[in-house]
Amino acid sequence: MRIVVDVAPLSHVRTGVGNYIRGSLRGLAEAAGGAHELVAFAPASRAGRREIEASLDGIEVERRLPVVPAAHALRTLWSRVGAPPVERFLGPVDVLHFSDWMYPPQRGGIRSTMIHDLVPLHYPQWVHARTRRMHGAKYRHAARACDVVVVNSRFTGEDVVETLGVDPARVHVAYPGVDDVFTPEGPRAEGEYVLAVGTLEPRKNLAVAVEAAQRLDVELRVVGASGWGGVEASGRGVTWLGYPRDDELPRLYRGAAAFVYPSRFEGFGIPVLEAMACGAPCIVSAHPSLDEACGDAAVRADPDDAAAFAAGIERAYADRDELAQLGFAHARRFTWLANGRAHLEAWS
Repeated sequence: MRIVVDVAPLSHVRTGVGNYIRGSLRGLAEAAGGAHELVAFAPASRAGRREIEASLDGIEVERRLPVVPAAHALRTLWSRVGAPPVERFLGPVDVLHFSDWMYPPQRGGIRSTMIHDLVPLHYPQWVHARTRRMHGAKYRHAARACDVVVVNSRFTGEDVVETLGVDPARVHVAYPGVDDVFTPEGPRAEGEYVLAVGTLEPRKNLAVAVEAAQRLDVELRVVGASGWGGVEASGRGVTWLGYPRDDELPRLYRGAAAFVYPSRFEGFGIPVLEAMACGAPCIVSAHPSLDEACGDAAVRADPDDAAAFAAGIERAYADRDELAQLGFAHARRFTWLANGRAHLEAWS
């Protein structure tokens, strides 16, 4: 098969969606074993193309990354106008798999998309207005036009079926994997601290992590890209680290006395797996959208109760060794190779 994968989200700093795209491409290349032709495609700005190239480094995939002016606006217009077909630029395709930022037209082949979550539909107040418009249009299109809808968890798959009315036969789960850099062995960041990871936005609920850490008088280090909505990572005992280099994040996970993830809603929750893979005991929101990321290996707490999260941190301190072992065993079940195989099975 000739499989074209939209990699436009890689044109910005990678968060969960970008990490999933990069990991799934790596898994696809490994699972395909040279039997399929893989093409990474995205019209991008010059700076965006550099970001994409850096993310694709080391992945065996053909790159079609034309530089265009006003790339985001052009991708949006192309999707809404519905012409010209993608084959004009790429030749025949057997599979076109697109992400969140565009849904280009095609003449033939399997039409496939990825849905990470339906937060913009369920909780529009938690996302930027542009995100609501962009994702809402994509969801409607996917429900109407896609042969295959890939999701990152059973929870999201059931949500897509119920909320968008998609036939369950069209929905396929491809769990995320854990990158090889996330292991218990290796350098550790110094100091006594609790770690939180997430974009600074209302859904990630970082204020609860801040208050929980302050109740225990422990430093909270926050890793996250700049977000929106007036959310800040500041206050007594809070250190905001921004978005670190890839080699810095494992050090922070390994050195953390505990990892806290008070998100109100997720499609899956990749940082939970990363923390577990590095041996950090995890305290995670009790929202059911995080059940699959946690398994039975995390302390769960009400995401709206800072006292419950503080108690969870204390329990993680007390049961660190047991939680670390459970978490490591749980995280090992998730690989990008399995993710790639799931994609190929969905398109077969």
